[in-house]
Amino acid sequence: MTALQRVQQWASFARVWHLFDARWQNPFDSGVLIAKHLKGLQKPLYSEQSLCGDHVVVINCRHIALPGNEWRKRVFFHHQTYPGTATWTPAWEMHTRDPTMVMKKAVYTSMHGNLLRRHNMMRLHLYADEEVDPEVAARVTNVIRQLRPIPERLDLMEKEKVDSFPQIADLNKDYVIPELKEYPNWESQHQKMKRQGKKSKSSAK
Repeated sequence: MTALQRVQQWASFARVWHLFDARWQNPFDSGVLIAKHLKGLQKPLYSEQSLCGDHVVVINCRHIALPGNEWRKRVFFHHQTYPGTATWTPAWEMHTRDPTMVMKKAVYTSMHGNLLRRHNMMRLHLYADEEVDPEVAARVTNVIRQLRPIPERLDLMEKEKVDSFPQIADLNKDYVIPELKEYPNWESQHQKMKRQGKKSKSSAK
């Protein structure tokens, strides 16, 4: 075995630390890409029964993006195996409690059917912002490319660039979408009436 072949063999068995920026990325599309590196699918020695995956460090989990109304419509189910302990938590509520939980569940779901996914999840390091532990940041040697480009926010653009765009409508600074004004906490009408102790029309019938 030559020196080059020996280095290639060491590189195949070594665990590489990857960095992925989740800002404005769909967590369920990104979870498939992250799971590929956690399981080691990109390595020639991959096997379903071997732990040959790499470490993945995900930053900016607080700034993930979901298409459409998935923040309100997507619900996560949890049960504690006791009667009456079933809960359905909306995505926006879970993201408010823990900014990394939606990304964690997306990666965990993408490895469905893999018996080693609990062990693979131990190599996933999630951070809500760009602040990473110095020991972890020193081990990162590769960056995973984002699936879609990050759009430029209007409030972060330069004033000269914003003024150059044609203005379609002149709205007040305090303008709020009527739907959000009715439900400012992103809760449905049934949840709002339930919190207030009222009965809905469907349950009254």
